[in-house]
Amino acid sequence: MPRYTSLKTQNLGVVDVLDIKFVREHLEEVRQMLKNRCNPLDLSDFERLEQRRRELLQEGEALKAERNAASKKIGQMKKAGEDAESAQAEVRAIGTKISAIDGELKETEEKLRDILLHIPNMPKEDVPIGKDDTENPEVRRWGEPREFSFEPKAHWDLGTELDILDADRAAKVTGARFMFYKGLGARLERACIAFMMDLHANKHGYTEMLAPYIASKDSMIGTGQLPKFAEDMFKLEGLDYYLVPTGEVPMTNYHRDEILDGSKLPERYACYTACFRAEAGSAGRDTRGLIRQHQFNKVEMIKFTKPEESWEELETMVQAAEDVLQALGLPYRVVQLCTGDMSFTSAKTYDLEVWFPSQHKYREISSCSNCLDYQARRANIKFRRDSKSKPEFAHTLNGSGLAVGRTVAAILENYQQEDGSVIVPQALVPYMCGVETIRKPE
Repeated sequence: MPRYTSLKTQNLGVVDVLDIKFVREHLEEVRQMLKNRCNPLDLSDFERLEQRRRELLQEGEALKAERNAASKKIGQMKKAGEDAESAQAEVRAIGTKISAIDGELKETEEKLRDILLHIPNMPKEDVPIGKDDTENPEVRRWGEPREFSFEPKAHWDLGTELDILDADRAAKVTGARFMFYKGLGARLERACIAFMMDLHANKHGYTEMLAPYIASKDSMIGTGQLPKFAEDMFKLEGLDYYLVPTGEVPMTNYHRDEILDGSKLPERYACYTACFRAEAGSAGRDTRGLIRQHQFNKVEMIKFTKPEESWEELETMVQAAEDVLQALGLPYRVVQLCTGDMSFTSAKTYDLEVWFPSQHKYREISSCSNCLDYQARRANIKFRRDSKSKPEFAHTLNGSGLAVGRTVAAILENYQQEDGSVIVPQALVPYMCGVETIRKPE
C-alpha cells in the first residue's frame, strides 16, 4: 500500500473549514468556547446564514423537481404532436429562478465558510479556563536556577561585549528587531540547530526535513494562520505567497490533500526553518535582544497520528523538547496553557519556559500542541487504516524543539561568568569545533 494517495486525483474535494454540522448542532457549546477563549467572534450571522442556506437548498430542490416534471411533460406533448411553447417558456422561467437561487446559495456558503474559518479549535475538557498567561498552571520544573555571586547581565549586553551579536548594524541594514550573529555567536546558533536536529532524528525518530521559507495562501489557511492572523505575517507584494511564520506551516501542509497509510502512522518530522513574524500588536515588548525578533530560527517537530494516539504523542513531543533543555543544562518549567492563552488551532498546549537570570523569570522557549483534526479538516489530510477502510481525518501536532535564538539567549545568560565570558554547554562543544568558552575579544 502506498504511503499516501493524492486526494485531488480522486475528486474527493477539499475540506477546509471546521465541520459545519458540529457547529450547527453544538452552537451553544461553541459560543461558550469562544467566551472561554476570550474571543469576540459573534455567531449570530452564522445562525441567520445557515438558516438561509437550508431554505435555499430546499427551494432549489423543489424547483429542480418542478423543472424535471415539466421537461418530462414537454417530451410527452411533443411526442403527441401538441404545441409545447408555453410549457417550454415555463421551464426557462424555472431555470432562471434556479440560477438566481444557486447564485445566492454560493454567496451564502462563502460567507458561512469565512465565519467557520474564524472559529478556533475546541479545547480539550481538561484545559483550564483562564484569561491569559497569568492563569497557566505549572505542571513541573527541572533544574535549579543558578545562584550568581555577581549581578547577571542580559544576553544582549553579553552579546555586544563579546562581539557576537550586533543589533545596531542589523537595524541599519533592515530595521528594528533584526540581528547579526558574528563569529562564535553565529557558530553557537548553528551549533544549536545541528544539535537539536540530530537529537530529534537520532534519539526520537523524527525524519529530518528542510522546508521552503515561502508558503501559499492555501497553506496558510490549512494551518489556521489565515484569515485571522494576516497582519502577523509578511506577504510578498503582488503574490499570494507569505514568508513562513513557523515550520509548522510548510510541514503540516506537506501532506495536504493526501490520504496517508495508517500502518505508517505516526509520521514524525523535525524541520529547521527561519521564521518571519510581523509581531503586530507587540509594540514596546521585548524590543531588545533575541526574544521577539521579526526573523528567527526554529527547529519544529510535526506529527501526523491516528486519533486514538494523539494524546500520547503530545506527551512524547513535550518530552523530546525537554530533552534538549536537559542536555543543555538549562533550568525550565512546563506549564499548561489556559483557554485564553492557547493558540487558535490547538485543543491542548504545553509551554516550556526557560529560566532567564537577568529577568528573574521563566520565558517561553517551546510550545507543543495537539490540534486534533482541526488542521486536517482545513488542509484535507486523511488516512486509511487498511485498504478496505474509509478515509478518516488524521490528527496533527506541532511543537518547538526549540526556538533557537531564545536558546542562545538562555545559554548566554545561564552560563555567563564574572569576567564576561560564557561557558559553552558540553553537549554543544563538538558542534563548536571544540570551543569550550566564548571570551571577550582582546
